[in-house]
Amino acid sequence: MLSEQDILLICQVGMGLFWIFTYILVIYKGWQDKTYGMPMVAICANISWEFIFAFFYPQNDLQRYITLIWFVLDVFILMQFLRYAPNEYRKMLSKKLLYFSFLITLIFSMLIILGIVYEFQDFEGKYVAFFQNLMMSGLFIALLLQRGNLAGQSMGIAVCKMVGTLFAAVGFYLYFRTPLITVISVATLFYDWLYILLIYRLQRKQLAK
Repeated sequence: MLSEQDILLICQVGMGLFWIFTYILVIYKGWQDKTYGMPMVAICANISWEFIFAFFYPQNDLQRYITLIWFVLDVFILMQFLRYAPNEYRKMLSKKLLYFSFLITLIFSMLIILGIVYEFQDFEGKYVAFFQNLMMSGLFIALLLQRGNLAGQSMGIAVCKMVGTLFAAVGFYLYFRTPLITVISVATLFYDWLYILLIYRLQRKQLAK
């Protein structure tokens, strides 16, 4: 019979792998569609969290390796955004203003995460991570609705993100059992399910044409 530690390890590995798959699929779909697949705020928040908790406050050896892989993959996602976003925003923002906005958002993301870490003594980054995951779920939906098509998005991305979230939710519930993280996890899973549903409907609409 599996012990709680065994289950936690399975959840940690499952979370790590499925979010790695998510990032790889985001990169692949972005390359395929010549666009970016992750919204700017999500990129800035993710890469800031990964940098901080890979280099300044690593949790353990396994998680540090997982976080480093996430960080490297997010660098590629960032590069896709910087390359393709100016075309999408050219009617609203100049290239220089977009890049300036990105830089400011990245700086504020780093400072806000560090502020939360010190304010709440959250040196494991758990609260920031779950809030970011919830934010990312909402931003993915917003990007999908904004574009009205599947550019940069896929069912694989949606499913892998939701499975990764499920592993994280179970693992952190077993380890921390905090009401706040539990509520955030349920909310994130709901929006991940909604994201899957919206992608499915867009796929059906495309097939019907």
